[in-house]
Amino acid sequence: MRLTSFCHEDGIPCVGIVTAGGIVDLSRAAPTLPRGLKQLLRAGYSALQAAETAAKEAAATAIFDPGAVTLLPLVPDAGKVLCVGMNYSDHIAEAGAVPPGFPVFFIRALTSLVGHGQAMVVPKVSHQFDYEGELAVVIGKAGRYIEQASALAHVAGYSVFNDGSVRDYQLERGPQWTMGKNFDFSGALGPWLVTPDELPEGGRQLTLQTRLNGQVVQDSNTSNMIYDVAYLIAYASQAMTLEVGDVIVTGTPEGVGFSRKPPIFMKNGDICEVEIEGIGNLRNPVMGEA
Repeated sequence: MRLTSFCHEDGIPCVGIVTAGGIVDLSRAAPTLPRGLKQLLRAGYSALQAAETAAKEAAATAIFDPGAVTLLPLVPDAGKVLCVGMNYSDHIAEAGAVPPGFPVFFIRALTSLVGHGQAMVVPKVSHQFDYEGELAVVIGKAGRYIEQASALAHVAGYSVFNDGSVRDYQLERGPQWTMGKNFDFSGALGPWLVTPDELPEGGRQLTLQTRLNGQVVQDSNTSNMIYDVAYLIAYASQAMTLEVGDVIVTGTPEGVGFSRKPPIFMKNGDICEVEIEGIGNLRNPVMGEA
């Protein structure tokens, strides 16, 4: 099953099921179900089953072309967006960094995120706006001190992330990952959540490719991650309760712009796409800040 968050012209967030015929608006097809993705996941398996049944029986008035609605960051009200740095050996090597020996986490604010099709914004104070294609994991079952062996039972599904990074603020002004990773509208999450039954266990062995204006700039596989999804969930839960709707972003492979010679950075008018096999293609225009 594929779920997404979107809104109509009224701007009110809705949750939908993605089908071959379009996006089924559950607020119309099943108005008794929760209206938001996080709330639907929190309602549990029976609610998801009811949503799937409603999508199959939906009237034409509840089905919308994806181009006729605005896709939002997948979990618009996520409690936490935990991102992992340095989780691919080849990316560590291209950055000239030392392997940390443990997962390195940082947090992204919701104000830094946009949805599929929305513009990622180049801040007017920088010209070093970089792309980073990554696998995202959405938590579907809360927990603390989660055992690695059972960690995948806490996954609601997988999505695609572009961890847009303002490199001069991240790297040249001291190790300010929080600053460099949290400019408004700099990252993207979507286009939808794919439930685990549709993918290899733990989101492994999926081709990950980033394209800038049609040119492939990152081409790797999620099997190349140093720390897999189960390990990241278990490790993060040592520090904090992982709640339904939280997002873990698993790191980027080699090919980022700042490591290239000469460097490549995103600029006004560009199109950046991150595609992960079996999940989807996250496509965003790039726009200069007004």
